[in-house]
Amino acid sequence: MTDMSADWRVVDGVATAWFDAPSLTAGAALAGRLVDLPGDVAVDVRATGVRVRVAAAGQAGAVSAAARDLGLTADPSALQRVSVVVESPDPAAVRPFWQGVLGYAPTEDGDLVDPLRRDPVLRLRTSPEPRPLRNRLHLDVVRPAAVAEQVRPGEPYGVFGVCHADADGNEVDLVPAGGLDDAPGTTDWHAVFGAVACYRVASSSQQRDLVAAAAALADEAGFPLLLDVRPGLVVLDTGKDRWDADAHGLDVDFPALAARLQTAARDLGATADAEPPRFVQLFLDAADVRAVRAFWLAVLGYVPDGRAALDDVVDPRWLSPVLAFQEIDAADTERRRQRNRVHVELAVPADRAAARVATALDAGGRLLDESPGRVRVADPEGNELVVVAG
Repeated sequence: MTDMSADWRVVDGVATAWFDAPSLTAGAALAGRLVDLPGDVAVDVRATGVRVRVAAAGQAGAVSAAARDLGLTADPSALQRVSVVVESPDPAAVRPFWQGVLGYAPTEDGDLVDPLRRDPVLRLRTSPEPRPLRNRLHLDVVRPAAVAEQVRPGEPYGVFGVCHADADGNEVDLVPAGGLDDAPGTTDWHAVFGAVACYRVASSSQQRDLVAAAAALADEAGFPLLLDVRPGLVVLDTGKDRWDADAHGLDVDFPALAARLQTAARDLGATADAEPPRFVQLFLDAADVRAVRAFWLAVLGYVPDGRAALDDVVDPRWLSPVLAFQEIDAADTERRRQRNRVHVELAVPADRAAARVATALDAGGRLLDESPGRVRVADPEGNELVVVAG
């Protein structure tokens, strides 16, 4: 790729690198160096490092050089990408449903992707296999209330009145989000499970200043804010529930921090955009939550949410979607035996794929089949995961 190729791996077909960083401010310094690069460069700044994805391999050398100049070291072992695969007898029939609910855009091969390149990708595959019973895997999608109402695909149903299904019966909970409990000075923020504010910027210098200011304010408060930097846009995010004190467990008044972040963005001339805030998580039904959860913790490299009342597992770098669990009746054998129409795909660097499959099998998984670059395994209750190399 370049003379800096040791930093980079191909993940889901995209040249990707992770650089460890000691703080958000250090990560923001790298992001600031990259906003002037031509093309579609996606930068995700986290409290422990920065993920960079480039559309053209020729950009990798410039990114690595900037990281080394700032004293940041690459860690390819951190790289992965989680996608959701929906199988259907007629993918074209269900694509409009998912495109509307998620606000995604179709690719040339018919998959659906977030225009801002946030995860997960939704892949649609053809399968004529009849599966009439409810899936054990569904999605939760949270969007601002006005957006959710606009895209709502028919009348919702279910206990909470937010469930919808595509033409094949694949379900999604489309949840409308409000603000931060009417906290003063936070009207730019949306509580899409996490707290999210999105700002449009008119120049690379404005974008650089906003990223630096947000990182400095978050570091000063001791809060591990998530900053996604895209051409013309900066997304500020807490991660699921972490704007709430019970979830973050820190001595931080997040609504007060959100107000300071909003003031900084507005003072720099950035403009809030209420359309992009979005949260997507995977929800898995299991009879033995402990065993199934242990499998997914291991194979995804996730960590427990930390709250005793929840079985959620999360990406420690907050790059991949949250996976939540709920218990179902073990006597519901027919539904448990039916192969899901929805499964998870995990893309990892080619040199890490064999180790990840071994981890899955050691954690109670079962090998189903394999082909070049793809290995399909099942968790202890038959929910499928495909490990994709490169």
